[in-house]
Amino acid sequence: MMSRDEQIDQLLNRQAIDDCLTRFCRGMDRFDKALYLSAFFDDAIVAAGPFVGSAEACWDWAQPMHEEGQILTQHALLNRTIEIDGDSAHSECYYLFVARNQDESVMLAGGRYIDRLEQRDGEWRIALRTNQVEWSGMPPAFPPPFSDIADIALNGVSRRDTDDPSYWRPLENRRARTDQD
Repeated sequence: MMSRDEQIDQLLNRQAIDDCLTRFCRGMDRFDKALYLSAFFDDAIVAAGPFVGSAEACWDWAQPMHEEGQILTQHALLNRTIEIDGDSAHSECYYLFVARNQDESVMLAGGRYIDRLEQRDGEWRIALRTNQVEWSGMPPAFPPPFSDIADIALNGVSRRDTDDPSYWRPLENRRARTDQD
């Protein structure tokens, strides 16, 4: 049985691994290469579809496809298992990928990221990733979300760069309140 200190260390390591997995997704969706790369060690190997190579080369392969083919993407992380053994960990993370394409169609895909992570110099990052795409499809086309609501973008427009509202620091309301007379 683990001591209280060991349990706390285990939770901190799991959270650091979870943060690492999230950096990958946010980096890809916001076209933030530095954030994306911060999820991987420089010598990491990524296997995604026909691609096998470094994380940076994977970015160079995948980012243009996303930029040319889609208006936006969302990588949502779902169920996770994380097995930690010292400075090494194995993770299986289910994902849901959604893309709004240039032609306004929507593509959905689901699969699993299967990773070997390592802790080097106190930092958890991915050392080896295998992307298992398990299904994909395209639902019937719909108009852009909430396009019938006037001024829907007043709270900010989703961007695929660091001008996205999620990067605003400090986050501030930039509009007048509407619930006061």
